[in-house]
Amino acid sequence: MLSAETAEIVRATLPVVGASLDTITTRFYESMFADRPELLDGLFNRGNQRSGEQRKALAGSIAAFATALLENPDERPDALLSRIAHKHTAVGVTDDQYVIVHKYLFGAIAEVLGEAVTPEVAAAWDEVYWLMAGALIAMEARIYAEAGARDGETWRQWRVVERREETPDVVSLVLAPLGDEPVPPARPGQYVSVKVRMPDGVHQLRQYTLSGFGEDGLRRITVKRVREDELPEGEVSTLLHATVKEGDELTLSAPFGDVALEDGDAPLLLVSAGIGCTPITAMLQHLALSGSGRKVLLLHADRAKAHHALREDMERLADALPEADRIFWYEAGDCGCARPGRLDLTGVEIPQGAVAYLCGPLPFMRDARAQLIAAGVAPRDVHYEVFGPDLWLGAA
Repeated sequence: MLSAETAEIVRATLPVVGASLDTITTRFYESMFADRPELLDGLFNRGNQRSGEQRKALAGSIAAFATALLENPDERPDALLSRIAHKHTAVGVTDDQYVIVHKYLFGAIAEVLGEAVTPEVAAAWDEVYWLMAGALIAMEARIYAEAGARDGETWRQWRVVERREETPDVVSLVLAPLGDEPVPPARPGQYVSVKVRMPDGVHQLRQYTLSGFGEDGLRRITVKRVREDELPEGEVSTLLHATVKEGDELTLSAPFGDVALEDGDAPLLLVSAGIGCTPITAMLQHLALSGSGRKVLLLHADRAKAHHALREDMERLADALPEADRIFWYEAGDCGCARPGRLDLTGVEIPQGAVAYLCGPLPFMRDARAQLIAAGVAPRDVHYEVFGPDLWLGAA
């Protein structure tokens, strides 16, 4: 993938560049948004900028891509790239924006590293960037084509036909498509972007997993309100939770996401915590509607029974599957038939050859993945979905 000369330079400079990536990406976003503030209107999520998650995700993806090229020079890290490409298509990234990113990213590299960026070093990292960008552009073009769109034009209007309170902090919105155009297909586990106009007039995007499907193209998203004392990236969710009612219209993208349930015969481990139950519920619905006979073990952890969103749906769908078992863990409150505390696989029989799908807070998924691997699940068979920028990219 890389020329021999470039690989030698990248290998020699990766420790220095890697150690400075956080500073570089901070300066990159500062300078780009100073010159191009319109990019924060309907493309970049400003909450993720304030929290630093987007910066960390970008730094991690660059380092992971460069490292993968050096460690496996004859292979392209498509698993890494696919995750990024689906995130990009969900917000409508277009080819020309890679040129914009290149300008400000390499300006930041030169500013932060100074004289260390010789013409040879700049040329080597330029080759890394365009290898990554070229692969992403090709992947994104294919994803857009599969969604029946091009150049990021996947948006359409949907009407809220039902609002259901799941818990004090979680609401489900059932949506019906407007217009006569066919609805792009969705795979269980995929997400859509919702674009909303904030009180200050700026459009912001947030991705939500499709937590259910219905007849005539109906789809459901489930939104968790973010409290004011929590991180700032929840402004879209908080607005939707507080203001959206039946009859309102929302702007949605086509479905995207590379972590979707694959058909097959292998036993399934569906593992979630908190609002991570949304893709798992969609997977359960798909299995129930298709009359699946696969062995399924549903594992969910939550703060308390009262905070367990979609609990009744998960119980009903799991109970409809002939080979399904379910175990819930609640940290507090009346556990009922659930186990107390956090997810603990001690004594849980894990089927041999199982494929696992994980969703929930990152610390939870790290712990669950470690427990599953210790129980004999192959690392390649553990799939995960992160809500927001993927800070686990290249590490899992």
